[in-house]
Amino acid sequence: MFDVMADAAEEMAGALGGLSPPGAEPRVVRWVGIFFVACFVGLIPWTWYLAGTLPERQVSSHYDVAWTGFDVMLAIVLLATGVCVLRRSRFLAVTAAAAASFLFIDAWFDIMTSPPGAQFVEALIMGAVAELPLAAACAWLSYRAEHLVHGRITLFLGHTFHWR
Repeated sequence: MFDVMADAAEEMAGALGGLSPPGAEPRVVRWVGIFFVACFVGLIPWTWYLAGTLPERQVSSHYDVAWTGFDVMLAIVLLATGVCVLRRSRFLAVTAAAAASFLFIDAWFDIMTSPPGAQFVEALIMGAVAELPLAAACAWLSYRAEHLVHGRITLFLGHTFHWR
């Protein structure tokens, strides 16, 4: 079973352009890859189980604290991304990817937990107009971080801009 997962992990790494960091021990990289593939495989039955057993509706203690805490974490990761852009930090790819993830998750849960009516429409509008476009921008920043850090960025029109 581990050989099948190892082969799948190697195929994915090859498809993604061979993501082994320079100087990393291949054996460690292989086992880390296998671990994450195993996590994916393990989540399939767990997700299926949850889909069949979770109640459709749940009253939650500390709902306000959970959402406020999430928004504080989102604000911090957005601040970190902004600072990384301004400083052209090598950590931009990480903070921008985290910001994109937080924004997508925020939109998903805002929409899925809103009651029907005005709150649901408000969540849809916020997701479509603010959270998802900003998540896409953060994902793009994460993807293009190396170029931004080095002072050149290529926009969708194919023109490269340089600034110092």
